[in-house]
Amino acid sequence: MSDIINLRLARKRKTRAAKEQVAEQNRARFGRTKLEKAESRKLAERESRLLDAHKRDRPDDGEEK
Repeated sequence: MSDIINLRLARKRKTRAAKEQVAEQNRARFGRTKLEKAESRKLAERESRLLDAHKRDRPDDGEEK
C-alpha cells in the first residue's frame, strides 16, 4: 500500500529545493571575498597591460584605403 501524500506540502518542498539550488549556484558564482575580487582585478589588469605591450604598430593605422 502506498503512503498518502499532501500535495500542498510536496509542492512547497519542491519549491524550497529549487530555490536552494539557485542559491547554491549564486553562492558559487558571486560569493567571493573582497581580497579575491581585488586579486582577480589585478590579474586582469596585468594581462591587459602585457597584451597591449605586445601589440605591433602599423604605419598605415590612420589611413583609409
